Amino acid sequence: MISIRKATPNDIPLIRSLAEVVFPATYTPLLPEGQVEYMMQWMYSEESLRRQMDEGHTYYIAAFANVACGYLSVERQSKSLFHLQKIYILPAFQGRGIGERLFQQAVVHVCQRGILPATLELNVNRENRAVGFYLKMGMHRARTVDVAIGDGFYMNDYIMELTVEERGESEEERDF
Repeated sequence: MISIRKATPNDIPLIRSLAEVVFPATYTPLLPEGQVEYMMQWMYSEESLRRQMDEGHTYYIAAFANVACGYLSVERQSKSLFHLQKIYILPAFQGRGIGERLFQQAVVHVCQRGILPATLELNVNRENRAVGFYLKMGMHRARTVDVAIGDGFYMNDYIMELTVEERGESEEERDF
């Protein structure tokens, strides 16, 4: 059973603990030495997560059989443009439909808060196997970017987009 709930600032330690497993597992094979550690501090320090939430990033946490196993973050950038900042599932829980449910929650989030049609976009490393997942979810590659993130590191990404045109059904939010 998969459940999804909106995160609060009290969930920052949980988000950090999930990220400490999933982020290195995802990116260590793809990024130069030192970049994963740099990005963990940049994106997942307690201060950074709190600032993201204060600036309007909405986090959701997924659970499978009442065990927290993934998260997503969506940021509204304009009335009809949203950026899916983060969507990660612990490796042991991948392949169980959790990523699809989190992605659907992002679409519901856009439908409930945006002016339709709206655009949901995300950055994904060009070598990340998740590119196939996003294509399966209906996204398309809009452009290719190399983003300087500091300390001489770059994110070599595709920007992928999905046009959201219809109201999504509300996902039930449950505590677990």
